[in-house]
Amino acid sequence: MVRANEEVEALLQEYADLIAISGGDAFKARAYEKAARAIGGYHADVSKLDAKGLREIPNVGKSIADKIVEYLSSGQISTIEETRTSIPAGVRELIAIPTLGPKKAMVLYEELNISSVDQLLDAIHEERLRDLKGFGEKTEENILHGISLMQKAGDGRILIGAAMDVAEQIVAELSGIPGCERCTYAGSLRRMRETIGDIDILVAAEESAPFMAALGGFSHTAEVVAHGEKKTSIRTTKGLQVDLRVLPPVSWGAGLQYFTGSKAHNIRTREMAVRSKLKLSEYGLFDAESGRTIASETEEEIYARLGLPWIPPPLREDRGEIAAALRGELPAILADGDIKGDLHTHTDLTDGLASLEDMVAAAAARGYAYYAITDHAPNLYMQRMTDEKILAQRERVRELDRSHRGMRLLHGTELNIGPEGDVDWPDDFLKGFDLCVASVHSHFNQSRQALTRRMVRACENPYVAVIGHPTTRLIGKRPGIDADFDAVFEACARTGTALEINAHPERLDLSDEDILRAKRYGVKFAVNSDAHSITHLPYMRYGVGTAQRGWLTKDEVINTWPLTKLRRFLRKGRARA
Repeated sequence: MVRANEEVEALLQEYADLIAISGGDAFKARAYEKAARAIGGYHADVSKLDAKGLREIPNVGKSIADKIVEYLSSGQISTIEETRTSIPAGVRELIAIPTLGPKKAMVLYEELNISSVDQLLDAIHEERLRDLKGFGEKTEENILHGISLMQKAGDGRILIGAAMDVAEQIVAELSGIPGCERCTYAGSLRRMRETIGDIDILVAAEESAPFMAALGGFSHTAEVVAHGEKKTSIRTTKGLQVDLRVLPPVSWGAGLQYFTGSKAHNIRTREMAVRSKLKLSEYGLFDAESGRTIASETEEEIYARLGLPWIPPPLREDRGEIAAALRGELPAILADGDIKGDLHTHTDLTDGLASLEDMVAAAAARGYAYYAITDHAPNLYMQRMTDEKILAQRERVRELDRSHRGMRLLHGTELNIGPEGDVDWPDDFLKGFDLCVASVHSHFNQSRQALTRRMVRACENPYVAVIGHPTTRLIGKRPGIDADFDAVFEACARTGTALEINAHPERLDLSDEDILRAKRYGVKFAVNSDAHSITHLPYMRYGVGTAQRGWLTKDEVINTWPLTKLRRFLRKGRARA
C-alpha cells in the first residue's frame, strides 16, 4: 500500500545517511536528501516513469534516475548495497535512533566500540559518553528520548496518513462487491488519532463470504492471520494488520459505534445503557429483560436512546464528551468544509517541489477562497532566499491574484525564530508581507528558559501572525522542544498571535492535547498544510481531524473566517508596531 515514491524516498535518504557516516562528500549527501524529498512529494507514481520521466522531477539528475530505474526493476540498488556492506551493521542500527545523527553514531562506534542500542544504553548509564567531544549530559538525555521514540514506533503503529491510504483503498474495493450495502473504516482511524495500530473495516451485508475472500486475495495481502464467518484479519506486505467485520445491515449503527471506540468511551455508553435497564453491544441496543431491539440501524439512534446527541468520533476519548453532551454543551466542532484557505505553503523558490503557478492552481481546485504563499526567509541559509527573489515573487503573486475562480492570494513568508527570538527581516521589510508565519528550525537543545523566552519574543513581534509547527516535533523521529508552552500560550493570547496546527502527518503540531491546553487561554489557531508539493495540500484533512480532537470550533480557527475578518486579525498585531 505504500507508494513506490515513499519506498524510493526512504532508500535515497538512507544512502544520504550512509554517505554522511562514511565521511563522504557532503554536497553529494545533500543532493540525495533533496532528491529523496522531491520524490516523496511528487504527484505521479515513479514506478510508472522511465529514466527520462524521472529526470523531470526536481533535483533528480541522470545518476539518481538511473539508480531509481535499477531499484524499480530489480528491487535493489547495487551502489547502496555496496555502501551498506562498508558500514558496520551496528552503526546502521544506531542511526535508526531519531535523535542520533550519522556522524555521532560513527563516533560512538569508533571511540567506544558501541554497535547496538543495548550497548549504547549501558554506556549512557555508565556516563562514558561524556568524555567524547560534542557529547554531554544533554546529549545523553536526547539519545535516551530518541531510543524511547524508536521503541514506541516499533509497536506496530503507523502514521495516520499511511493508514488512511490503506483503509480507503480497501474500502473502495470492498464497496464494489455485489451485496455491499455500506462499507467504511472505524477504530482509531475514524477517531483521527495521529498513529494507528491496526485498521478496522466494517461492511454491512447479508452474506459475509465474498468480502472475507476478497480481503484475503487483496493485492497487498502478505498473510491471512485469521479467517472466519464474522471476522477476517490480514497482514499487509508492510506489516500492518487489517481486521474486517461483516455486520447485518440492521446492526450497522450499533456496530459502527462499537468498533469506532474508544474503549473508555464505550464503557461510558454501556454504563449508561445498564442504568436504563438496557444492553448495548455491536449488534444493537436491547431491553435487558425482554431482549427486544430498541435501536441498531444508525449511530444517531443509539445515542438518542441513551439520551445523548450524536457525538463526533474524534471526541470519543472519554475526555468529558459524555458530560458535555448531557449538559447540552458539546461543541459544534470544526468541519473540513469550514476551511476557507491555507495559510502556510511553499513553492520551488525555496524547498517546495512545484512552481507558484502550479500550487495556486491546485489550491483553487480545492475550492479555497484565499491562499497564502509563505516561502522560507533568508536565515534558513540552505534555501538561499534573497530580498530580490521574494520581491519578484510578490509581484508575480499580485499578477495571479483572482486568476483562478476569484481566489485571493496572500503573499507571506515563513520566518525563522532565531536563538534569541529574532526573525529574519527588519520591520520595514516585514511591513510588505500580507502574512508572516514564524517557526523554530534550529537550536532545538537550548535550555527550557531560553526556548521559552525565544518563543515568547517571537509572539511579541507585531509582524508575526502565526507560530508555525510550535513544538517542532516529528512523530516518532524528533521530540518537541522543551519550552514552557503554558507561557507561550499565554503570550499568544495576549498578543493576538495564532498557533498553527500543522497538518503534515509527520507533524500534527500542535497535538490534540496541546490544543486542549492552549484553548483554555483563549488562543486562536490556524490549520495549515505546510505543503511543499501539490500532493501535500490534501493533508489539510489531518489537521482538521487533529483540531476536532482538540474540541475546536470554526470560530477559533482563523482560516475559516471571511477574508475581511482574517485581514483585520493579521493587521491587529501591527498596530502595536
